[in-house]
Amino acid sequence: MTDDFLIARNPEIGSTLPYLLRIPLGPRGIVLKAKDTWPGASKVYCHRAEGWPDDPDIVETLPVRSVSRRGAAIDLVLERSRKGRSQFVVTQARGREMIFWQSRQTSKQARPNVSLPTARAHGAVLDIVVDSGEKYAWGFSHQQATTVKRRLPIGDYAVFDDGDLVATVERKSAADLTSSLMSGKLTYALAEMAAVFRAAVVVEAPYSSVFRQERASGAAVAEAVAELQVRFPSVPVVFCDNRKLAQEWTYRWLGAALHEYRQRAATDVVVETLSTGPEAPSVQIREWAVASGLDVSAKGRIPKWVRDEWDKRNG
Repeated sequence: MTDDFLIARNPEIGSTLPYLLRIPLGPRGIVLKAKDTWPGASKVYCHRAEGWPDDPDIVETLPVRSVSRRGAAIDLVLERSRKGRSQFVVTQARGREMIFWQSRQTSKQARPNVSLPTARAHGAVLDIVVDSGEKYAWGFSHQQATTVKRRLPIGDYAVFDDGDLVATVERKSAADLTSSLMSGKLTYALAEMAAVFRAAVVVEAPYSSVFRQERASGAAVAEAVAELQVRFPSVPVVFCDNRKLAQEWTYRWLGAALHEYRQRAATDVVVETLSTGPEAPSVQIREWAVASGLDVSAKGRIPKWVRDEWDKRNG
């Protein structure tokens, strides 16, 4: 099967989704029915299809630069200068599976460049747990959040989902960042934080502050920050200008992390089913195995290792 992104006409008579899309992800690809051939000013609604037709009426064959799953989304990058980046979002609404195809233009129009400092993080009032050992803790009084203090296993601020730690943030001043870097304490902390679904370090100072420390060389601190980020790329170190902005960033980031976690939990099964697709008929696999010289009986169940070879060579 080709590694290109394919668009074909839907042979299903009377369908309101006139196109078929084949995304080259998984052993048999993902096949969807779609309303249009590309998302423009609005999202394109998609629905899972039974499979790719044997003799498709191809509309477009587009080379793929990259395709990957990221949480509840599938990111697709095509080999063309315009209209090259898009995303398929799999979600649930009122108990039904919903799939939307969107581009950067669609996302930009949906999230205009307007500052909303008092808006809820992803439409929810966050329940933020503050570590009981945190001194001069943020109160999030400007944000729509509730806080409770208790001992956290890692980090200073965190959100949970049904008792599961979803995301945690370690807060640092410029001086605290320097001392924990130089002592190696922060390295051990990030090693533990990297095991959490999402984790971050937030510094209540701009990046330029690392070059103004009295008890350490600015170059040494900058090198230590860079090495830490290369070693633990999943745990960002974010520099904010001041305490107020660090608190705001943390609030937004925790909300986004919780939203992503719940979206992923709701769609894991859906995406896995889409990427796996229906198995090939046993007759077809048996004929291929015999022609390939594989030892397979004329009747009965096809061994798993034969199916694995089929998926490997024909997926």
